[in-house]
Amino acid sequence: MMLTADSQVIVSLCSHIGLTSQPDISPFSTREWNVLSKKLGQHGLRPEDLLQLETEQLDSLIDHNQKMNKRISTLLSRAGSLAIELEQLESLGVGVVTRVDEDYPARYKQRLKENAPVLLFYSGERALLGQPGVAIVGSRNLDEVGEQSANFIGNACGLAGLVLYSGGARGVDSLSMKAALDARGFAVGILADSLEKAIRNPGYRSAIVERNVCLVTPYSPSAPFNAGNAMGRNRLIYTLADFAIVVASEFERGGTWAGANEALRAGWLPVFVLQHEHMPLGNMKLIERGAIPLPHPFPGHHSELYQWLQANSPDVGPDKQMSLF
Repeated sequence: MMLTADSQVIVSLCSHIGLTSQPDISPFSTREWNVLSKKLGQHGLRPEDLLQLETEQLDSLIDHNQKMNKRISTLLSRAGSLAIELEQLESLGVGVVTRVDEDYPARYKQRLKENAPVLLFYSGERALLGQPGVAIVGSRNLDEVGEQSANFIGNACGLAGLVLYSGGARGVDSLSMKAALDARGFAVGILADSLEKAIRNPGYRSAIVERNVCLVTPYSPSAPFNAGNAMGRNRLIYTLADFAIVVASEFERGGTWAGANEALRAGWLPVFVLQHEHMPLGNMKLIERGAIPLPHPFPGHHSELYQWLQANSPDVGPDKQMSLF
């Protein structure tokens, strides 16, 4: 796995890779890295310069915080074990991209700014990240309308050559991704649990080989599922797409509700909500909060979905590029 010197430093400081034998040393969180990267910028330095700084220079950079000095030095000293871990991941088909890399998804920097993940682990076609497409979110447990809609949206994206963005979980996510891939389209799954486990799924393997899918996570490739990770990755689904469609949401509970409300408040993109006679209360309340109704059945051919979303979208304002380490 070929990484720039800047990227090597970021992976060393901000990932859990190779840290199993040192549980007392924790990697930098996004917030902590932002603080350090600002200090680097103020001194005209780049991440790779941390490898060359003398102890006194590092002390000066971090305001003589001895605990932080030791933490940085320890994390950077594991270059050998880190290289071995990265080679093993590469043999599984897993790569890593950091915020300093040119092919890091621009929309994360534009929309999330300092909250953009410092690094991403991925498998499959990385170039799909940020390409024109539709995000779909919703319940794991679907009724007949939900299943029909997930299949319809995935099929519409696949036939139109658009990327179907989802969380890669059971229910809406997996149904819509399968529909998109079956239509010879493209899909991106932003995962909240183990990437290493997901890439063993036979349904993904052929699509990864054919470069029709990208599975990506801001968490360790072996990280198991937890609710906190799921909530944190929701924004990563919304902020890659052109439009978002909420198929089914509970009211005031669950990740679908929380993620849709955050997207509405932030104005990242137009948020549509499936509207029908028996829609969940959460759908109704999201529409009251500014989401755009998407009628079911859809009033047109599946090939018209993207144009319909464009025609019924408000102007959410242009994305602005922000340079971040």
